[in-house]
Amino acid sequence: MKNFITLILTLIVGFGFAQNRDPEAQALLDEVSNNVNGYDNMVLEFKYVMDNSEENIHQETRGDVILVGDNYVLNILGMTRIFDGKKLISISPEDEEVTISTQNTADENTITPSQLLSFYEDGYNYKMDIVQNVRGRKIQYIKLIPIDSNTEINYVLLGIDTNTKHVYNLIEIGDNNTKTTLTILSFKTNQLLPENLFRFDASKYTDYFINNLD
Repeated sequence: MKNFITLILTLIVGFGFAQNRDPEAQALLDEVSNNVNGYDNMVLEFKYVMDNSEENIHQETRGDVILVGDNYVLNILGMTRIFDGKKLISISPEDEEVTISTQNTADENTITPSQLLSFYEDGYNYKMDIVQNVRGRKIQYIKLIPIDSNTEINYVLLGIDTNTKHVYNLIEIGDNNTKTTLTILSFKTNQLLPENLFRFDASKYTDYFINNLD
């Protein structure tokens, strides 16, 4: 769980530095961003893989996330995280515990799931990289290099489907020889969602310990 949240929720973002960005890469990223901003909601299924050959570590899991603006429901490793715009609710069936807290979306060291497809807009220089054919899909990679040299990230490869202009995968290479890959398996938009999707109903968790941190 920690490694996944590190990739999705705690990508380090740098500010206030000079930027060096390839105009061709910028144009493609702008198309992706315009697509994302044009949807009422997005429902993504994904696969997460973390490898470190030196430590002989291989971890793989799947999950899903529903995104509506800044609000989201994230399911990963048996846990559910709900952000309703003000509160972050983490539900752990294994521990029979619910933790409720205020999420500080202003924290520059935090990338929420709602920013997953636009995290690159600040803190990175980028340029066009290789093109791959993935089961008949043309995937154009863009290499993103953190502006802040003190981060633990060497670079990120963002794979974009050139037909749909959707993100296909994200590959992060760390300075400790760790490679983490997030691949989007299913990308659905403008789905019919329940009105109470982001509403936490405590009556469903009467046997759980409710830990309200605020």
